[in-house]
Amino acid sequence: MAKPKTDPNYKVIAENRRARFDYAIEEDIECGIVLEGSEVKSLRVNSANIAESYAMVEDGELWLTNSYIAPYEQAKTFGHEERRKRKLLVSRKELAHLWNMTQRKGMTIVPLVMYFNHRGKVKLKIGIAKGKKLHDKRETSAKRDWNRQKSRLLKEHS
Repeated sequence: MAKPKTDPNYKVIAENRRARFDYAIEEDIECGIVLEGSEVKSLRVNSANIAESYAMVEDGELWLTNSYIAPYEQAKTFGHEERRKRKLLVSRKELAHLWNMTQRKGMTIVPLVMYFNHRGKVKLKIGIAKGKKLHDKRETSAKRDWNRQKSRLLKEHS
């Protein structure tokens, strides 16, 4: 699990805020990610997007597909591809669990948050999720609106 935000080294790089609205997250797993040097430098400047990406198990390995890491300006010749497949690092037991979960109907692996942990390593929190139907999304939106309204009312009366 990620360190609390009070840790000075903990820093959120990219967050997929839409994932919790579009999917019902059943469980989440922290995993490492294989990056090139120019990618890490670019991430230190907060230039990444994981909103349109997804993870999949392929050939016994876990891969992050369609994530965007902006090119690092100072690494012109030795730069990196912006939208390449990146390998995710999980244990064999977790990989087997992810494979079994994705074989179920409608289950997918969605990246939730990319961050630097307390040791300065880039980590990715992925969630095993099931897509929500339109009525489920309306229900989520209604609950969120009600909670906002409730907090306003409590604030006025106190």
